[in-house]
Amino acid sequence: MATIGPMTTIGRHTIFQNSLMSALLDGIYDGELTIGDMLSRGNFGLGTFDALDGEMIILDGTCYQLRGDGSATIADLDQKSPFGQVTNFVPKIVADAPKGMRRSELSAFIDELQPSGNYLHAVRITGSFDTVTTRTVTKQEKPYPPMQDAVADDKEIKFENVCGIIGGFRTPGYAKGIGVPGCHVHFIDEDRTTGGHVLDYTVHEAVIELCPATDIELHLPLTADFAAGNLSPEDLDQQIHDTEVKS
Repeated sequence: MATIGPMTTIGRHTIFQNSLMSALLDGIYDGELTIGDMLSRGNFGLGTFDALDGEMIILDGTCYQLRGDGSATIADLDQKSPFGQVTNFVPKIVADAPKGMRRSELSAFIDELQPSGNYLHAVRITGSFDTVTTRTVTKQEKPYPPMQDAVADDKEIKFENVCGIIGGFRTPGYAKGIGVPGCHVHFIDEDRTTGGHVLDYTVHEAVIELCPATDIELHLPLTADFAAGNLSPEDLDQQIHDTEVKS
């Protein structure tokens, strides 16, 4: 059962973002901001770490580092991040996720929950899943390859009959390159010991929470690599598909 309203569910709310998705695609993996800096901006989010050393998920003010072997550990506050999105999660829309839905089906269901598709939404899906399929980026060495090449051999891990949280952000298509259009989410299990970047899942019993956001505070790196980067490639759509969807 959903508890939603009209546009009254949307109030001024800010997502802080460090760098651009297109910068990450271009192999700009060195960060300026620390995890401590990111946590000062919000208690919920995702991203990655310097040298693409694993996926990031932030829950309840704790930052977890998810690595290619499927492990999850608490990140050090002085670690740096080349890309991340954070916000203070305030659920405005809550609904039960229909049992048996896969990622694409649930995405369409969430579209109907949103009061408008023109705003960003932080999304948290908490519960049990029949399956969750993940992959996780692995640490790269300089000179850094483009992200398409860096993730080409990432190992997929499939979790079965698992409880945990799928969390991330839903971004409108007009913000392509700033973020990942559609739903960009990471997974961590309820024991906070394993997880990764989500490719697919099947819901068993879960609750969806949405936090609409109207404002983006965008921090762009003051680095030579960022200044020289190709941040508007002609094949941006394909690069995003290859690195974030991989199907």
